[in-house]
Amino acid sequence: MTELLPHPATGDLFASPVPPGTGWPGDPAVADTPVAATPAAVRRLARTEDLGELDARVSVCRACPRLVRWREDVAHTKRASFATQPYWGRPVPGWGVSDPRVLVVGLAPAANGANRTGRIFTGDRSGDWLFASLHRVGLATQGTSLHAADGLELVGTRMIATVRCAPPQNKPSVAERDTCAPWISAELALVVDTVEVVVALGGFGWDATIRSFAGLGWEVERPRPRFGHGAEARLAGPDREVTLLGCYHPSQQNTFTGRLTEPMLDDVLRRAAVLGRIDP
Repeated sequence: MTELLPHPATGDLFASPVPPGTGWPGDPAVADTPVAATPAAVRRLARTEDLGELDARVSVCRACPRLVRWREDVAHTKRASFATQPYWGRPVPGWGVSDPRVLVVGLAPAANGANRTGRIFTGDRSGDWLFASLHRVGLATQGTSLHAADGLELVGTRMIATVRCAPPQNKPSVAERDTCAPWISAELALVVDTVEVVVALGGFGWDATIRSFAGLGWEVERPRPRFGHGAEARLAGPDREVTLLGCYHPSQQNTFTGRLTEPMLDDVLRRAAVLGRIDP
């Protein structure tokens, strides 16, 4: 028998993982949202001109069998500290404003973070660091991100993951990255007209950003810019440029060791706010 548990914010009951269209806060999908079950289907279904529909299709994708098994196994077994909570257990779509000036590109959802809450960078230590900094520099309305119904909003900003499902050991395979690539490419195409600056969290996000812009026909500096914390590169479109900023990922490995400090993170995100012309 499928166990039903209450959502921590609303009290509604959901199975884990959450079926689409059952009322989970922020769920973009409905019961008949088309499901991509193969890489070819991802490429086909990513071709939509509607951002909300793209989010919905992302959120029900099943094209990578290993990732589907992992995200759903985690959603059923749960971490002990979250044993009384339902898990989202599905791919995590982008989140934030639909006309962003600042775009934040990360790696993938955390197994017990976004894979639990259904919102990118929400419910784990990395998100705690990231949203606290976004709030300090004026890019988020509050400094905590707990669940999809907590009232948090981003200011002039959108967040996306390169790979939309939680991968084992936070390491998607090259094939899984490539299968998921049409989603980020399609999302970028729909928002790029307003984007002024991209913040890439880690080398994975940096490389994915460059590949995705190149796929849209934008020119990248030569030699190819290398990732580093505080690194800046120019991405040249038909009639304007976008700045790419590098930032160490706010993973526990980086924050616990002091490789990334709060001032370091604030400096990059404050630079993004300035380039995006967003007043704190």
